Amino acid sequence: MLGQAVSFDDLPYFYTDQYDLGMEYVGHAPPGAFDRVVVRGDLAKREFIAFWTAGGRVLAGMNVNVWDVVPSIRRLVAAAGPVDVDRLADPDVPLDELQPPAAAPGTQTG
Repeated sequence: MLGQAVSFDDLPYFYTDQYDLGMEYVGHAPPGAFDRVVVRGDLAKREFIAFWTAGGRVLAGMNVNVWDVVPSIRRLVAAAGPVDVDRLADPDVPLDELQPPAAAPGTQTG
């Protein structure tokens, strides 16, 4: 942009409030691109986070009536590395403890 060699790498994001239901979604998981939806929290209470995963990688996440977690979800999606999906589903495990290990310099993930 403006003649500079930079790339736009921000993740897709949207939010909506529908009466007593607030949702925020970050990432992108088109139909057929994910193999599992991992849910942590309480669906019946409508307080949960859903993660769309492929091969253990988090493609997208949506928090429903759970607040202040978008930065952590964004980091999981952007890391593009494998996470332990059992721990991802466990609400007692802080999201920031689930970050995939950093790739060694000069290596690629995914």
